[in-house]
Amino acid sequence: MPIYQHKQNGTVMRVALGLGIALLALFFILEPEQRFVSGAVLAILVGCLVLLSTLSVKVGSETLIVSFGPGLIRKKFAIRDIRTARAVRNPWYYGWGIRLTPHGWMFNISGLDAVELELTNGRKFRIGTDDPLNLVAAIQSARR
Repeated sequence: MPIYQHKQNGTVMRVALGLGIALLALFFILEPEQRFVSGAVLAILVGCLVLLSTLSVKVGSETLIVSFGPGLIRKKFAIRDIRTARAVRNPWYYGWGIRLTPHGWMFNISGLDAVELELTNGRKFRIGTDDPLNLVAAIQSARR
């Protein structure tokens, strides 16, 4: 049974991808000679919508798992490998999605709040969340 489980919806990302899909679908219909290209881009956008519309975080007694959408894109950490966890605020230009930042890799679906993990190997990883204090508390609880 997980100590903490939270799923965050990427509303802005869903709306932006949905609008892009709608416009591209219209282009697909109105420009038959460009169907191959617009169809390929349409498929990519639909894939992004499915894969990147939510971000789930699950903290158990031995692992922390962060995953996008249905879980095909995910990162798993052993609790014993987490040295510290602290709430941080990302600058707006770090963006959303999967990013390499000056503070290590980041998974983020929406907003600027995050939890920064410092691992025992010295690497850092940021998890975007709208619930940073509870996530930090859950990680600290699992580490005890």
